[in-house]
Amino acid sequence: MANVFVMDHPLVHHKLAILRNKDTSVKEFRELVGEIAGLMCYEATRNLPTVDVDVETPISTAHCKMLAGKKLAIVPILRAGLGMVDNMVALIPSAKIGHIGLYRDPETHKPVEYYCKLPDDIGNREVFVVDPMLATGGSAIAAIDFLKQHGCKNIIMMNIIGCPEGIEAVNKAHPDVDVYLAAVDEKLNEHAYIVPGLGDAGDRIFGTK
Repeated sequence: MANVFVMDHPLVHHKLAILRNKDTSVKEFRELVGEIAGLMCYEATRNLPTVDVDVETPISTAHCKMLAGKKLAIVPILRAGLGMVDNMVALIPSAKIGHIGLYRDPETHKPVEYYCKLPDDIGNREVFVVDPMLATGGSAIAAIDFLKQHGCKNIIMMNIIGCPEGIEAVNKAHPDVDVYLAAVDEKLNEHAYIVPGLGDAGDRIFGTK
């Protein structure tokens, strides 16, 4: 799919291998989620527009480039998406942050909204929706739906691990949204978990299981 980008970098591969390990500690898991998100953010922001500027160095004038005033926002899908935010904000500190709370109904596997708080000017911003896992795609689609209802036109989805079913679902529902992934796994199992995946990202980030 033309709008799906999968990271191909040794650092991402290395960190992802440790992230998947069932014996990785909560502390290390949490740190790795943030580090991978930072590396992905670097790639996902590659096409941000820039303007030419002249900067006076201590020696002479340097011809440089700076971001062209593009307003950005980061919107994690609660709760696991919170683990990706800090390292992204470290790279783009002017970004505003919104939150969308969704949980997956254990019977239907459909997303249920319980919280949504977005910046007032979210419709004027390029928005990065972040969630470690893209499984069925239901939560991603619902989050993007909410954002479009608030006037957002430029949306990028960032997930650490996805699967073909989730990618296809998001692409079908929102073909205008670019999707960035660190890895694409084999499939979903009967419980709608990604195989081989890494388990429940939220539980592993927050140590709740």
